[in-house]
Amino acid sequence: MPTMDFDAAVIGGGSAGFAAARSLAAGGWKVAVIDGASELGGLCILRGCMPTKALLHAAELRQSFRHAETWGMVAREVDVDVARLFDRKDALIAEFAKYRQEQLQNGPFELIRGRAHFIDPHTLEIQNHRPIRARHFILATGSVIAPPPNEGLRHAGYLNSDSALQLQRIPESLVVLGGGAVALEFAQFFSRMGSLVSIVQRSPNLLRGFDHDLADELESALDREGLQVFTDTRLLDVRRRGHEKEVLFEEAGREVTIAAEEVFHGLGRRPATDHLGLDKAGVAVSPTGQIQTDEFQRTSASHIFAAGDCCGPHDVVHIAIQQAELAARNLLNPGLPVAIDHRMLTQVVFTDPGVAVTGLSEREAADRQIAVRVARYPFNDHGKSMILGCQEGFVKLLAASGSGEILGGACVGPQAGELIHEVTVAIAARLTAAQFAAIPHYHPTLAEIWTYPAEELAAP
Repeated sequence: MPTMDFDAAVIGGGSAGFAAARSLAAGGWKVAVIDGASELGGLCILRGCMPTKALLHAAELRQSFRHAETWGMVAREVDVDVARLFDRKDALIAEFAKYRQEQLQNGPFELIRGRAHFIDPHTLEIQNHRPIRARHFILATGSVIAPPPNEGLRHAGYLNSDSALQLQRIPESLVVLGGGAVALEFAQFFSRMGSLVSIVQRSPNLLRGFDHDLADELESALDREGLQVFTDTRLLDVRRRGHEKEVLFEEAGREVTIAAEEVFHGLGRRPATDHLGLDKAGVAVSPTGQIQTDEFQRTSASHIFAAGDCCGPHDVVHIAIQQAELAARNLLNPGLPVAIDHRMLTQVVFTDPGVAVTGLSEREAADRQIAVRVARYPFNDHGKSMILGCQEGFVKLLAASGSGEILGGACVGPQAGELIHEVTVAIAARLTAAQFAAIPHYHPTLAEIWTYPAEELAAP
């Protein structure tokens, strides 16, 4: 076999790629990281988790100011300097990105800038660089925004999760296509910043894949806040009409038309794999371009592994990092492979109220015929949430019917993304509901709400 330049080459320098390269280098391997993006940092830092959460925090601040009358504080109007708002977001992201760029540029591996594709199973051709050969590869190329669902939307023009981060003014009205986490987070942000927002969702419920009680609770909260929600729809067309855009869709057998200044395309993302030449490497992909991996993160080519959004099935950063570190571990220790453990899968939607789930859901339990007991407790009967004025939503726990082991949990309510980790830890430790209920919780805190469903499940 010809001489290899590297023990392993990692394609992609985002969260998954960096984690993989760092782990491989720590194991003593000679590693290259290849990244062809115009800017180093990855989706989460540059255009995903971090900038959106910065904007959502600003929207939450404005909402708090506008609804402080209960405490005798009246802010009749809270003006927003949109340019300063986005400048603050940009400053934060620049700081986060700078740190990641320094890690990549000064890491214990070689960083190569340029788009890469396979020309054979062990050779990459790289833009503006000589070809390189490696014994092994980890693919971590992430995802891109899915193309528009019809020609009308493409011709009319639209915002997406990239372009919406660069606005200089808030549109007066907005139609959001999609009911997933990204679509709903942007919908609430724009609504709280003054837009008249309508949400058009294809599925019968928001947050497709989540338990219906969670989605219904969030939908009710958004409706009370003034957002208009349409579910179980079929998009017919999008067209320009003067200075506005019209969205035509079918709902409950009738055609509906909504006119707005802007349309937000929030209908998902797809794996960024088209340019990789995976057929030359023997790597199988799904019809949507998703790289197929086994439980060890190994692709159909035994020397090539994958991690993150390019292989899924869960497009969240902490899973991408977990997959990347696991792929690196299995490459370094081929005789002792470790399988991915999705038992503690956690997902968070950063709306207000937030939605967070971990472990097994009621829907999954039914589909897999796992016998569980379920207990809920509402925030409107919880002291700390009443003080905060955050009384929407509830928490719920799932426990195995026989052993009482906690298998899952969900929260729709204040600080859901923070609170859910208590249940994740309980699942990791395989605690029973009785053991969880016995853990002291400080009063008054939001976290103590978990003790109530735990006590119910622990009761004989």
